[in-house]
Amino acid sequence: MKKHIYDESNGLSYTLHGDYYLPDLAMNEEEPTYGKYGMLRKQFLKMHRPARYQYLLMTGELTAHLNRVDQETREQVETLVKQMVGKQGVNENLKRQDQMRWVRMMNNIKVSAEEIVLKEIIYV
Repeated sequence: MKKHIYDESNGLSYTLHGDYYLPDLAMNEEEPTYGKYGMLRKQFLKMHRPARYQYLLMTGELTAHLNRVDQETREQVETLVKQMVGKQGVNENLKRQDQMRWVRMMNNIKVSAEEIVLKEIIYV
């Protein structure tokens, strides 16, 4: 028996493993660079969109999707934080005058921005 065969009907090559020919399949996946938001998206897909999760996993697009979602979410949060800081008047002057108030306001702004973006990007 040949060690390698090629099936022209489906365009796949096979390698002999024991008594069986197994297809030579290779996934071209990106390096996973996603962080907090990518992991949240992955968990959401697993729990609430299992068909979409399986499709992305089987096609090898899951890591690219999670990397893209993580990057997009981080950028949106950063943009929203900058906008909210400007509207609420949180600046370096406030930081010098009342540091605890500045930290409290910045934390509140960050949480608000994350909440908005999570609903728009992650949990859809």
